[in-house]
Amino acid sequence: MAVIMDGKALSIKLKNALKNEVDELKNSGVNPCLAVIIVGNNPASKIYVNNKKKSCEELGIKSLEYALPEETTEEELLGIIDELNKNEEVDGILCQLPLPSHICEKNVINAISPEKDVDAFHPENVGHIMIGDYTFLPCTPAGVMEILKEYEIDVAGKNCVVVGRSNIVGKPMTMLLLKENATVTVCHSRTQDLASFTKQADVLVSAVGKPNLITADMVKENAVVIDVAINRLDSGKLCGDVDFENVKEKASFITPVPGGVGPMTIATLMKNTVTSAKKKVK
Repeated sequence: MAVIMDGKALSIKLKNALKNEVDELKNSGVNPCLAVIIVGNNPASKIYVNNKKKSCEELGIKSLEYALPEETTEEELLGIIDELNKNEEVDGILCQLPLPSHICEKNVINAISPEKDVDAFHPENVGHIMIGDYTFLPCTPAGVMEILKEYEIDVAGKNCVVVGRSNIVGKPMTMLLLKENATVTVCHSRTQDLASFTKQADVLVSAVGKPNLITADMVKENAVVIDVAINRLDSGKLCGDVDFENVKEKASFITPVPGGVGPMTIATLMKNTVTSAKKKVK
């Protein structure tokens, strides 16, 4: 029976430490500020933005929200980002993805100043992650690494398998595991015989977005299983990629959905915002 890795409890611990840092910054005359832009009416995006706003309030971080209509043009959105880049009070800028189809995500990501890119999606920040010399880390992979650290799971020399190759999770997750001296295999939609790879994993990270993709027969005995995905079933219930009830009987550690990686993603976003604000302290 696996140890359930409590990302919610860890996120509270991390945010309590950050609150102290925010108080210190305010005493130095620096008020951390995060600007969040959302375009359109995507229900999941609205939930994410509200959670980020709530975390800002908890920590005393100023939150600016730009809720823009679906028909907002790319030019209008880039204009807002340009204003926020120039605004010295703003420490972090986040544009909630996905964007409406008429707006090019690449252009929007590239427009955000690397120094305020608290999602760490800008190519300059991605390059820094590649060479292991970074200011910001992508929030979800960084949250996963914090969970592994909290539960004293050393990945050095271990076989780690990442299922998913997105720019947001899969690729940066691979780089962070490599930095900690893991041996990493990346699997994706074109991988043949996925189970033959996952069965070899000492640490298995799944970030695909397909319910019950990872079943118990695909998991090595006593593996560490990290479920990054959040899927909503027809019943309304949230679940990840992993068949949690059966896999937890075989794994040594496992993250639940919800309450695992998700809360750590937001805590890491807050951490990146505070890191950015610290640069103002003379």
